[in-house]
Amino acid sequence: MRAFYSDQFVLPLPPGHRFPMAKYRLLRERLGAELPEVELAAAEPASNGELALVHTPSYIQSVVQGKLTEAQQKEIGFPWTPAMVERSRRSAGATVMAARTALFGGQGVSANLAGGTHHAYADKGSGFCVFNDAAVATRLMQAEWGRTHKQPLKVAIIDLDVHQGNGTARIFERDEQVFTLSMHGARNFPFEKETSDLDIELPDGCDDAAYLEALEQALAELDARFEPSLVIYLAGADPHEGDRLGRLSLSFDGLEARDRRVFDWAWSKRIPLAFSMAGGYGKEMADTVQAQVNTYRVAYAYWRRWQNLHKDSNKPMETHP
Repeated sequence: MRAFYSDQFVLPLPPGHRFPMAKYRLLRERLGAELPEVELAAAEPASNGELALVHTPSYIQSVVQGKLTEAQQKEIGFPWTPAMVERSRRSAGATVMAARTALFGGQGVSANLAGGTHHAYADKGSGFCVFNDAAVATRLMQAEWGRTHKQPLKVAIIDLDVHQGNGTARIFERDEQVFTLSMHGARNFPFEKETSDLDIELPDGCDDAAYLEALEQALAELDARFEPSLVIYLAGADPHEGDRLGRLSLSFDGLEARDRRVFDWAWSKRIPLAFSMAGGYGKEMADTVQAQVNTYRVAYAYWRRWQNLHKDSNKPMETHP
């Protein structure tokens, strides 16, 4: 199973900054030591042209040229540096590569060790998000699919980060070929929500049973309303009970069950799936990394199913039409 990383580009954050930058490197090290079947590769950067499929030229240039205002930097939550630009490009590029690998590469499942930057809008960043990786990957896969297929590519973005994917919802609000599903804390950031195709708001303290019941209902509604050919899954670790910013109460077992249910849903329809790690702000960083490693263990089992399907068919694997 192929997964793409960008943690070699580290943002020089001031002392005491609450963003856990080290979690990306720790995840890569854990995967290398414990799940060597995951083939780790450095992500290529998303180009200005690829970013422009989603973001306005003026915003891209403000980021690239270091012309973000103080207010814009404050809303993003990171001070501008050249490393911020490069890492943001690479994080978007990693989801592009994962989506391309899952959809066109015959892999069925692929991943970004970072990503999930769902608070970024077309014309601004927000909430530790500079460029919206899921949106960029969606638009680019639609363009690449359109060159060889007679029908448009329909993409479901299943966002299970604890915070609403507000930027993603706004970007695709008029796109009938993209279904945005966001299941998030009702009282959590962002405090002014956008309208996804399906929003599931959860109360503070939501536990495993209530969460999984809500997810089951959400997937049933997605199933009734939309037939995707690609899933992009934001597997946030921040619904975990030990998260500083999450406000929900999922256990490690609950998060694993959540991941299995999403992969089950996609596998049952033979829909390729690319996933990113999205948020995770554990009181103990090790808890965030453990939740993410668990997601990769689940994903790898489903990747094996795709490979067995390919082997049993004795012909090149076809993706969902």
